[in-house]
Amino acid sequence: MVDGDELWQRKKRRAFFISQLYQWHWISSGLCLVGMILFAFTGITLNNAGKIEAKPSVVMRESQLPQALLAELKTAPHIAKAALPSNVSAWLYQEIGVNTADRETEWSAREIYIALPRPGGDAWLSIERDSGAISYELTNRGWIAYLNDLHKGRNAGKAWSWFIDLFATAAIIFCLTGLLLLQLHAKRRPATWPVVSLGLIIPTLLAVLLIHR
Repeated sequence: MVDGDELWQRKKRRAFFISQLYQWHWISSGLCLVGMILFAFTGITLNNAGKIEAKPSVVMRESQLPQALLAELKTAPHIAKAALPSNVSAWLYQEIGVNTADRETEWSAREIYIALPRPGGDAWLSIERDSGAISYELTNRGWIAYLNDLHKGRNAGKAWSWFIDLFATAAIIFCLTGLLLLQLHAKRRPATWPVVSLGLIIPTLLAVLLIHR
């Protein structure tokens, strides 16, 4: 037989547990709200990418590397994969607005080539080793392509990769606390588990019956 003090302690622990559930649920929902909207929207745009017309814009720039910096490049090995010297990268950033620092660079006897992929577009820069002529091309495929690449984490850098991991963690917490809250209220809402089951059954049937293997 449970005495009154033990019953009160159980109620107290249950109240604390429910309070924590609600707190973790609303905090995690707040943290991942904008991210969930973004990833849901880009899920639609990615699924219908063939129907969304994109008109890429291409910008080309040309410049000339100073002789002092060119002489430094001429003394480097002919074939290598290494970043540009820091003073060359600093000059390129100041003159062209292109950040080549710590980028993997392909060196050959004729030219130095740097691939500069980015979300929603692409870019590259080359430097001719005999003349110092610089060619830079930037392709922009539009803001939808930009958001789609953010969805996939494509060429978005380490900071965005960390954000995706943190966002995914918050989304998992949001879903699990929501599931526990559903369980707490399921007795008063008979449709709870049938609705939750549909969320599993529908995609499972689609995957088994309608997706070509």
